Amino acid sequence: MARLSKEERKISIMTKALELFSKEGFYQTTMPIIASTIGMSVGNLYNYFASKEMLAKDLIVYIAGILGEEIRRINESSETTREKIGAIVHMYFKIAHERPETIEYFLRVYLSNREVFQNCCEGMICVSPFVTELMIFFEEGVRAGELRDQDFFSAFGLFMGYLGGMVFLNGEKILPKALEEYEASIAENIYNALKTV
Repeated sequence: MARLSKEERKISIMTKALELFSKEGFYQTTMPIIASTIGMSVGNLYNYFASKEMLAKDLIVYIAGILGEEIRRINESSETTREKIGAIVHMYFKIAHERPETIEYFLRVYLSNREVFQNCCEGMICVSPFVTELMIFFEEGVRAGELRDQDFFSAFGLFMGYLGGMVFLNGEKILPKALEEYEASIAENIYNALKTV
């Protein structure tokens, strides 16, 4: 069996920590628990991450990178803005279904424990790959004449409110149908709320 490189090992640690933080919460998950779960000594874990807070920050940067890369691919497609909204909704719900800990971490740890991130993730610095790609999406939609020119944060809040809200309801097992069954209606609602009149 081949040995993992330091970067591969780091991603392996983050993947397990992501599951623990998402399931147990930030404060209940300790470095010794993470180390024990992955079969590593606590001292060795600190060789990869200087603190739990730095691990938490690296996780949000990692997730923002994944989401940003997915939206970049959609942005680079030749689809209409309306189709891109559908593609973004589909991508987000697919990740929430296939890797729920990824979105759960963003919703339950990053957004709910801002004090943890205030010294290393001021503003939106840790989620900039994701935010930047959404900013590009909105700008291109306005330039194409499909989206109304409006304050970015208003549009961003609306878009992410729909997505985050649905994933949260799904995680709480409140939705009567599978999350994927809401894709078309959520995409349509977002488009109608953002389109030009």
